[in-house]
Amino acid sequence: MTTSTIKDVATPAEPRGVIPLPVSAARLLVAVGAVATIASTFLAWTWTSEFPGDLTVTGYPAGLQTLTLVAGALTLLYALAGYGVRGLGWLNPGGSNNPVLLAAVSAFAVVWYTVIAISYDLGGIANLEPGGFVAAVASLIPVLGALALPRPGRSLRDHIAKPDAIPPAAPLPSWAQRLVISLATALGLVVFTYGIGVNDEESETFIGLLLLVLFGSMALFAAGLFERFTELNVRHKGFATTAVFLAAVVFPFTQSEDHNANLGANILIFGTVALGLNIVVGLTGLLDLGYVAFLGVGAYAAALVSGSEFSRFSGVQVPFWAAALIGMGASLVFGVIIGAPTLRLRGDYLAIVTLGFGEIFRITVNNLDGASGPNLTNGPNGISQIPDLEIFGFNLGAAHDIAGRTIGRFGNYLFLMLLITALIVLVFNRAANSRIGRSWIAIREDETAATAMGINGFRVKLIAFALGASLAGLAGTVFAHVNYSVVPSPFQFAGAAPPNSAFLLAAVVLGGMGTVSGPLLGASMLYLIPEKLSFLKEYELFGFGVALILLMRFRPEGIVANRRRQLEFHETGQLDVPEQGLPDTTVGVTKAEA
Repeated sequence: MTTSTIKDVATPAEPRGVIPLPVSAARLLVAVGAVATIASTFLAWTWTSEFPGDLTVTGYPAGLQTLTLVAGALTLLYALAGYGVRGLGWLNPGGSNNPVLLAAVSAFAVVWYTVIAISYDLGGIANLEPGGFVAAVASLIPVLGALALPRPGRSLRDHIAKPDAIPPAAPLPSWAQRLVISLATALGLVVFTYGIGVNDEESETFIGLLLLVLFGSMALFAAGLFERFTELNVRHKGFATTAVFLAAVVFPFTQSEDHNANLGANILIFGTVALGLNIVVGLTGLLDLGYVAFLGVGAYAAALVSGSEFSRFSGVQVPFWAAALIGMGASLVFGVIIGAPTLRLRGDYLAIVTLGFGEIFRITVNNLDGASGPNLTNGPNGISQIPDLEIFGFNLGAAHDIAGRTIGRFGNYLFLMLLITALIVLVFNRAANSRIGRSWIAIREDETAATAMGINGFRVKLIAFALGASLAGLAGTVFAHVNYSVVPSPFQFAGAAPPNSAFLLAAVVLGGMGTVSGPLLGASMLYLIPEKLSFLKEYELFGFGVALILLMRFRPEGIVANRRRQLEFHETGQLDVPEQGLPDTTVGVTKAEA
């Protein structure tokens, strides 16, 4: 069904909305409410500047008003698409009214959250200016209108899990397809830059951004736009990957504070570690609860040969490439040592053993202080004053002027991590598409059947364990230099801040097991959200639990779905699987092979 086939008047035989209104009246409510919501952003919402963002000015939007303006514009676009306005049919290729409702809810959520936050922070509803009341009423109108629209077929929850089948997209020239990918990548960069640029004191603005991104993304997904964008990425996989890489390169040049580049560098570090864990958990199906220890092994190995005066080998300083190899090698050896006697176990037993290994590592490095054990890691004080890296004469600890912009220390490490991330993504893709990668997936699906078909399950799992450990060790070498020091306390199963094994596992599960972009997206969200919402520090694990419960209920395959896992978690009849099958974006299989 396309937007041009949606009728303006519902017949008695057709399904009706929750509110009994004619369809024409419902569409008018959505459009009028969206316009009123946009107009309200140009009014003052409060009288004092004590609330984050300048919401006291009449004439232009700011802060949460800007987010409301975006949500209102999205709602208006979907309302006009419902009228069949020429040139907007691509917004809702499935013709469903659920995207209209979700877009309206995005504006409603941002506005009402802002109104409640102003009343709570400033001590009462009296602190609202008339513009705030106008916005609250205006944002409610399109929600009521969207609820009155008929929504035949599956429920809204089903649309969130998987949109209805959409007709094939009109053929576009190759340059136009690449243009769409470029614009979508640029939009992602804008959203990420805006989010990371929000000050820690402006947690209200960041929460509003989360609400807008959440419901806005759900609207686009329910409309089927994500499905079509995935098809474009599959057709132009190399171009899409290059576009994302270039967007990451551009990011440091958009920042005026090196602190934000520090956040980006740490996100890439933990994202690449999560990608290594994805080999073990996502591709091979092994539950590893002590994976952060491999990051620690790589970090300590690099710190010992960094030339730090607090290192046991203070007179030894090797080039970065040698330190990276030492860190990878040490983590690989530890992976083999731990995996060889334990990988014959399965399920919960393997999880308990890996959890024990993670705790043993932390306790061991905490006691190698010369008193409780040999003097190797300096105990709880760790190895500090690790010097900055110098690669080919380029000092990563000094600021450099590049293209008219000053790139600070963390910006330099961000560029280094981009290269390492590209290398790890290449290794992941090549391994996943290789013969050993097929064996990992076979082990994950049914180890007994895979063994019966001639696959050496123990050897295959040990290779996955060793490869994942070595990738974590590589990231650990950069982690040690970025943070100037390595101490035992972060390398635990769960903690108030990353790195910890619970964080890494949640990043893989939330992002999407078995995918490339899933763990990177999951790590970005789980690192950035606690960083910007400082009051969540004590409740980080609680937030992880709530997020996992909601995800398992509505989208068990993760935010970025692997085609195979999507087929496992949903009935085939509910999936929009093309007749010829799209290649799997992570392991290169077609529908027929799946």
